Amino acid sequence: MILYHGTNKEFEEIDLSKSKPNKDFGQGFYLSREYTQAMDMAKTKVEQLESGSPIVLSFEVDENQMSELQVLRFEDYTEDWARFILLNRNNSSSKAAHDYDIVIGPIANDRVGVQLWKYETHSIDLPTLIHNLRNMKGITIQYFFGTNRAIKLLKRL
Repeated sequence: MILYHGTNKEFEEIDLSKSKPNKDFGQGFYLSREYTQAMDMAKTKVEQLESGSPIVLSFEVDENQMSELQVLRFEDYTEDWARFILLNRNNSSSKAAHDYDIVIGPIANDRVGVQLWKYETHSIDLPTLIHNLRNMKGITIQYFFGTNRAIKLLKRL
């Protein structure tokens, strides 16, 4: 399987310590099967950091080797997915909120973030959150590699 990572500068090695904490699935390296999604992320990073230029890096991963690790998959927006996202985004500890090597599931983009905020501020309940998310157009899946064991499976192309 080919996965893409959008960034604002070239690098040779993946350093998990440079990843930001409190992301959807925690501090880790995020990729997509969609080149355009990775390019959009690269452009966003350039805008946010006001430096660099949009770059998409390509990686290959053997899905059979992934089965040897702790992998969590979310096929759709579910209550478990929402709880997992909130667990990671609200993690105040320097330790990871979970022990999965790889997490695969829907991305919580800006539109999703608004719905999560409504849930966290008690404007909507959890079933309404999931209903609203499922009625948005398109689910974009992201791949999280959160441990060095997982990173070793990624072969740069």
